[in-house]
Amino acid sequence: MPKTALLPTALAALLLPAISAIAAPVAAPAQPPPPLSSAEVLAQSPAGDWRALDPESTLLMELQGPRGPGQVLIELAPRFAPRHVANIRSLARGGFYDGLAVVRVQDNFVTQWGDPDGDDPKKARPLGKAEAKIPAEFSIPYQGLPLTRLPDVDGWAPQTGFVDGFPVAADPKANKAWLAHCYGMVGAGRGNAIDSSTGAELYAVIGHAPRGLDLNITVVGRVLKGMELLASLPRGGPNMGFYEQAEQRSAIQRVRLLTDMPEAERPALQVLRTDSKTWTALLDARRHRGGWFVHSPGHIEVCSASVPTRPVP
Repeated sequence: MPKTALLPTALAALLLPAISAIAAPVAAPAQPPPPLSSAEVLAQSPAGDWRALDPESTLLMELQGPRGPGQVLIELAPRFAPRHVANIRSLARGGFYDGLAVVRVQDNFVTQWGDPDGDDPKKARPLGKAEAKIPAEFSIPYQGLPLTRLPDVDGWAPQTGFVDGFPVAADPKANKAWLAHCYGMVGAGRGNAIDSSTGAELYAVIGHAPRGLDLNITVVGRVLKGMELLASLPRGGPNMGFYEQAEQRSAIQRVRLLTDMPEAERPALQVLRTDSKTWTALLDARRHRGGWFVHSPGHIEVCSASVPTRPVP
């Protein structure tokens, strides 16, 4: 009779489940679903996550450029620069901007428009009912501001986020918040005196965000539509991009508030609400890229998170 090594019953009971587990096929770990693209996030957005334009705070500038006529739509920011916005409304209603010109295009910096004779008291166009002297509006109190905060680190401010669709930087300890100089933001040009801006001379950022201008210039709004026109104009000369010849300038035909236009002629656009779930999901989609991307940055910053617009459905 052959000798057979027998396992004690108790030991066999312990080992057999382990042996069975080793022999059984190992289930593959569940794969997370691929991240949604920005386009997919926007396609799934509910209607309530979009808002209409405020016609009292939206300007339509009709521009005659080298390639023909075009429109630039500007959303004003009365929460952050109420006196300047009031002045701009008055200037637009008084026809101040009509017939003026783009006077400066500096590569990777700004496109600027206003009165070419604005520095000559004898030739400068009168401001009409607008104020000739208003205080600088570089910042507002942080406390109570409905900021949709970004958790991502910013090198220019302790905190960043969005309010009413505008990119905002803030210093909570100093109780101070301000509009950030991102691509497409519109500022009020000034001279050496900090209170020398009135809104009669405006510019739009057309290059990499010049955040060093934060808290140094009153920012009054942002371009919603028409950046391709402002950013593609011929560059000016070596004097900070100012045109040397009058014929180089692009003419401004007229500037109107949407509220002063027939409703049928107003641009029919909606803006994504930055206090919505769609906005939060869109930011995540931009942090965590899929598809074509080999490397996903896992990070955004306030000037790379532009707020989308769309035609009214």
